[in-house]
Amino acid sequence: MNGIVVAVVGALLCFYGIRSVNLGVLAIGFGLGWLIADLFNATFWWLVLIGLIGAISAWVVTSLVFRFASYFIGGLAGAMIGTKLATVLQPGDKNVALSMIVALAMGVAGAFLAEKFRARALLWLTSIGGASMLLSGLGRMSDSLAFLREPETGWQQVTSTLAWIGLSVLGWITQRHLFAEKLGIQHLAGDDDKAAEQRKRNGGWPTS
Repeated sequence: MNGIVVAVVGALLCFYGIRSVNLGVLAIGFGLGWLIADLFNATFWWLVLIGLIGAISAWVVTSLVFRFASYFIGGLAGAMIGTKLATVLQPGDKNVALSMIVALAMGVAGAFLAEKFRARALLWLTSIGGASMLLSGLGRMSDSLAFLREPETGWQQVTSTLAWIGLSVLGWITQRHLFAEKLGIQHLAGDDDKAAEQRKRNGGWPTS
């Protein structure tokens, strides 16, 4: 059970995150809270608690500032990716200050990408962020997979990074085909003018 919760949430975000903005916000908030708490080697129940607080906080803030929701969602997802990136790039003991700087930089980048590219950016952000959570969950399920969560220098870093890239691409391909209509990919969705116009009025974001 130690890693099942975060692995399930990660898989949901990676392969299903674009389906609903609300679902994506909750999963991203949970994942960000979990990964930040994990930097401090928190216990499982503290990880779950901080993750839930993150999910609820993300949903509440997004609801209150919906006008700037694209910035906020992209920023959260970028910060989650940055937190995982800091873990992969720092084998052994983690420099928390450096990790926060990386998370902040990725958060800012994610915010601007989401504002500029809307649903297309959300597709990439949910795939990459969900893959990072899924790997962290798998790394908690077995000692033999622990390197997926905290890789050491050498082959573990390489393998963990390749697994992250592979899962991210798989998530991107899966969501792109499952939710082609929401993304406005006409040749995959058999789109019509009415659906395209609805998405245009919605700023390019999924409508549900």
